[in-house]
Parts: sequence; C-alpha cells; structure tokens
Amino acid sequence: MNELPAKGFLLLEDGTLFLGRLVGPTIPTVAEVVFTTVMTGYQEVFTDPSFRGQIVVMTSPQIGNYGINTEDPESARPQVAGVICRELSPTYSSWRATGGLQEWLGAADVPVLTEVDTRRLTKHLRSVGVMRGVIGAGDTPTAEALAALDACPSMEGLDLATVVSTQEQYAWGNAQAPFHVVAYDYGIKRNILRLFDAHGCRVTVVPSETPADQVLAMNPDGVFLSNGPGDPAAVTYAPGHIRTIANADVPIFGICLGHQLLGLTFGGRTVKMPYGHRGGNQPVKDLATGQVLITAQNHGFAVAGTPEGVEGAPDLAVTHINLNDGTVEGLRHRSLPIFAVQYHPEAAPGPHDAVPLFDQFLSALRRRRGDEGQTLD
Repeated sequence: MNELPAKGFLLLEDGTLFLGRLVGPTIPTVAEVVFTTVMTGYQEVFTDPSFRGQIVVMTSPQIGNYGINTEDPESARPQVAGVICRELSPTYSSWRATGGLQEWLGAADVPVLTEVDTRRLTKHLRSVGVMRGVIGAGDTPTAEALAALDACPSMEGLDLATVVSTQEQYAWGNAQAPFHVVAYDYGIKRNILRLFDAHGCRVTVVPSETPADQVLAMNPDGVFLSNGPGDPAAVTYAPGHIRTIANADVPIFGICLGHQLLGLTFGGRTVKMPYGHRGGNQPVKDLATGQVLITAQNHGFAVAGTPEGVEGAPDLAVTHINLNDGTVEGLRHRSLPIFAVQYHPEAAPGPHDAVPLFDQFLSALRRRRGDEGQTLD
C-alpha cells in the first residue's frame, strides 16, 4: 500500500486555514490564490502564462486521471505557483498520455495540496475575494511560512508580462502564408499561434517591450496583442507602442491582457475584480447581434465601462458584456481597424464559440490590402 502524502496546509492572508496533503516541494510557496471552474484541460491551465504568480484551485473534484501529453501545453513549462485540488488521481489512462500529472508537476517543483475541501475554499474566495496565500508542510503554519506570506507582493501594481515574455523574437507558422502578423508576447498561448497558422497567417512573435518602430519596420499586415498575467496598469511601456501602431492605421487585435492594454491606450482605466473570471463557461453577449457566446476566460482585471462605452475612452465602443456581472468583454475603436476581447476565443481549454473572431481579424487584414474577395485554400 502506498503511503499517504505528508500533511500540508493553505493559509490565506485573512487567517483562514485549509488542511490537506502536500505533494512536491515542502518549502513555503506564496502567491495569489484563485480558482478556475474548468472541468478538463488542467494541463492547458497549468501552462497558461496568464496564471503566472498564482496558486490555482481546481473546482473539478478530481484531476490527473488522463495524465499529461506533449501536444496540449500552452507554454514550455508549468506556469502556476501551486495547485490545490480535492483529489489528485494516483493513476492515469489515455491513449494520448506520455506521463503522469503528479510527476510532471513535481519535475517543475510545483507543489500540489490535495484532499482539500475545495468547495468551501471556492465559496470563501467568491465571498471575500481572491487574496494571497501560502502552501506549506504540516498542519500548523510555521514562522517561515508566515514571513513568506507577509512578504508576498499584491497582484495590483505587478508587471508580470515582462517576466513571462519571450526574450528573443521568433517566427511561427508557414513562412509562405499570405498574411504576416506581428504578435506582442505578454504571455502568449500556443493555441493562439496555432489558430493564426490555421487562418493563413505567419506570425513574428516579439518581446513585450519591442518599440513600435521596429514592429512597423517589419511591414506587418496586422498586429496582435496577447494575453498575459499581472496588472495591466503596471505594463506602463505598452500603451505608447500601441498608440504609435494604431496611428499607422495597422489593424490591431487584442485578447485578455491585450484587450485591457488597448483600453488603457485610448484613455480608459482597469480595475481589479473581486475574484475574476476563470473557467470555460462564462456567458458573453454580443451587443450588435444579441448572440450569447459561452467562453473560456482567465483574468482578474477588467476595463472599466458599461454597454454605453469605456470609461474615459470616447473613441472606444463596447461590443460585448459579461452576462454574469455586466463587465466589459469586448471593445472596438470607432474609426480605426482595432478591436479586442477580454475572453479567450482560442479556448484551450474551453468552448469554440468565439473562434470566428480570428476570421474577423483576417477580414481587417484583407481590407487593408484592398483584397476583401481573397480566399484561402
């Protein structure tokens, strides 16, 4: 019989304690504690750079039962600071599996606190709001754990996009593809790049701080602003670059953090949400058509505004709203070829309702070339 993992705990900054069993590193691990409601796709969640600097609570009652594989990661390694779950499956079964979740996370030194009452924990975070927490060994927080928690920085004011961004420019997709997109990497997911490739675009991915004149010198058909972690207001270098590109009349498409940075570029502001949107079942209404999309989301900040417009940014129109809380989920510039969404049309994991937004961006690229009638093989 296998021995049970050692006792472990999660202590939140409000003093609430949750007990469980600790798998992996026993050194205290501190980060903002958030939850996601996705039922599958844990490997995509754990490798999503937007989760950098966060301990993720999985509301699904069991994870790990289909293992891990080499095809689904959204980045080169796990990005999460820690994982909390109700049950970590000791075995896995899938024809796609190349290994076990526990071993994979262990190799990346990501602690997993299992056997936790995740229902109670999630309800607490929904009631009080997400907050910092510390995972540690034992059933009583040590002085070391308390000191680490006290020193953990708040997510507000934290620029993590610079941390996760590529340090070197690289190419993705078919070099002979008819359209060229330059993508700012604030924490870009691989499935975004896969979808651009599938839509006939070759992508040049550039570091987050790349000056606009360097991007424009590549003569792109369009520019993409990626998802990413941290506080958008702390990415102070981005709005100036985006404004210069916008003034050049180059089509721009943003997702998640890219959406928030567009809002800031044109005079808006962002706010930290009580517990954010993280999951694969968020209902979003398209204000132009009335259609409701079921979307994948992962964000803790939002652009301030109402269906009537973005607060402080008269040049931006709101295109989508979240039906759960009314927050802004999409925007477009009133005169320039610029639009963005807060949700994740590339899913991974999640529904595919919003994938046609890539077609919308492609239409903008064609219009700029003056070949709206062009089709792809």
